[in-house]
Amino acid sequence: MTKKKQNLTPDELLEQALVPESERPYKVPENWVWTRLSSCIDVCKEKLDEFDDDELKYIGLEHIGSGAGIIGFDSATHLKSLKNVFNKGQILYGKLRPYLNKHDIVSFNGVCSTDILVLDTKETTIEKFANYLLDTNELIEYAVNNSKGINLPRVSEGELLSFPTPLPPLAEQQRIVDRIESLFEKLDQAKVLIQDALDSFENRKAAILHKAFSGELTKKWREENGGGMESWEEVVLGEYANTKYGYTESAQNENVGPKFLRITDIQDGIVMWETVPYCPISDDDYLKYKLNIGDIVVARTGATTGKSYMIIDDVDAVFASYLIRINIKRMDLISSEFLYKFLQSQLYWNQITELSSGIAQPGVNANKLKSILLPLPSILEQNEIVKILDIVLEKEIQSRELLESANNIDLMRKSILALAFRGELGTNDPYEESAKRLLKKMFDEDGGELI
Repeated sequence: MTKKKQNLTPDELLEQALVPESERPYKVPENWVWTRLSSCIDVCKEKLDEFDDDELKYIGLEHIGSGAGIIGFDSATHLKSLKNVFNKGQILYGKLRPYLNKHDIVSFNGVCSTDILVLDTKETTIEKFANYLLDTNELIEYAVNNSKGINLPRVSEGELLSFPTPLPPLAEQQRIVDRIESLFEKLDQAKVLIQDALDSFENRKAAILHKAFSGELTKKWREENGGGMESWEEVVLGEYANTKYGYTESAQNENVGPKFLRITDIQDGIVMWETVPYCPISDDDYLKYKLNIGDIVVARTGATTGKSYMIIDDVDAVFASYLIRINIKRMDLISSEFLYKFLQSQLYWNQITELSSGIAQPGVNANKLKSILLPLPSILEQNEIVKILDIVLEKEIQSRELLESANNIDLMRKSILALAFRGELGTNDPYEESAKRLLKKMFDEDGGELI
């Protein structure tokens, strides 16, 4: 027998809206309440299929940045199919690939893609509070875990509205928003200062390397050792070094042979060997492609063309085909350390840019790499240059590492949001009227609901 439809009383609706204690993810202040997102927002259903208004604006998913809010819009005049209508002050939420975290409060009227949900806050919730809630790791993970579709995962309206939501009183919501915005403003200011410092580091590094390979850095050393710039000569790299393309094989996570160094394993001049995969290789090929201390590998294709790394560890490894290995023919004429330092200089990069220009996919082959010109002083002066650069750049690198450790702004923002939605930003007034009364008032005003 089918259950007879009936109206729920406001008290019954309130009870239905509360999240059972066993399903609450974490503890919140006593005057907060655990409810569902459906108690905080509605999904607007208005559609439009005529776009004659030249002033009408359109927002697609491409106009909302990942974690960056609305970054643009287009004219709606070119549209042909049905679109969602939105109004100023509503929240746009991208339901396609929710891990991209695309949402924002919109500042004008218009239409948007049907892959964007138009959200309207209820009287229980402030718009900015709801928008920050959509930024939390908990909501993003929930949306991802409840998406359907392999290639084009989407979270449904029903699943999104079922998200367990911590709801504070309205006054506390506003205080939370104010505190978040104040802290985020400080983080943004810090990010600008950090970026300025990092840019300054790169400029100083470029200037130091220019002095090194123009002879200025060791001018005093030459005076003390009775030499001059006449001892310097411009040489072609191929006269002093051998080059070889890397080995072609598929990388494997299982230990089936030596480590298999690829372009992607070199990040910011560092290789984390414990994360480098392996590859099978014959004994003969192993001898051809084995990496030794002092070998230099250079990326030969793609966006990283020209980037280099010098082997400094005694590791059992070979190198992959998108790398070119450089090894010195005569260590009494040129040192690997000197050459590697040169490969960081603007003098080198200017040549790489010229050699790889004019083609669709940037790249240099072994012959082009061997044609690189480099200034070459005596081996004694090379060693002095390396020693000075090691000292000077090490101090700069230490400063840069400190700056980069403080540059984890996104994680700090997430930490602030996590504290905010746990009531741990120090803004909550425990004597304030409970948010439960907000829900009760909403259901009292709405009256019964047919189920």
